[in-house]
Amino acid sequence: MTDIDTLDRKILHQLQQDATLPLEELGNRVGLSRNACWRRVKQLEDAGFLRGRVALLDPEKLDLGLSVFIQIRTNRHDADWLARFASATRAMPEILGVYRMSGDLDYLVRARVADMKAYDRMYQRLIEKIELSDVSASFVMEDIKDTTALPVL
Repeated sequence: MTDIDTLDRKILHQLQQDATLPLEELGNRVGLSRNACWRRVKQLEDAGFLRGRVALLDPEKLDLGLSVFIQIRTNRHDADWLARFASATRAMPEILGVYRMSGDLDYLVRARVADMKAYDRMYQRLIEKIELSDVSASFVMEDIKDTTALPVL
């Protein structure tokens, strides 16, 4: 399965809204029988369009109210440094995303922490593990849009 059709896209859209939908309800929403819907969901999973089903947690209720974007520049661009950087950032649960960037910035890191003190502790742990030449952080003052849903329709 390399291509998906309109019905597959509708299924993916519905699952992004609520992955706990019973197959019968999902089928009703996209215009398929329960069994036909199950077959399509299974094909989408087998083909890798569905990577997993997760619960979205409320960061405020978990005392993770501070969202931060960390801009990183490095003087090192060798494979060994990159492997150590990837290992260090993957091991830190506060770090939610790490992106190698084009342009002036080398890496953009997205993290969630309780407060500034928690950010500083995370930062100190990171620089203990890996050499960085320039680090700056921007703290989110307001989430205007934050979604995991991809535009499939």
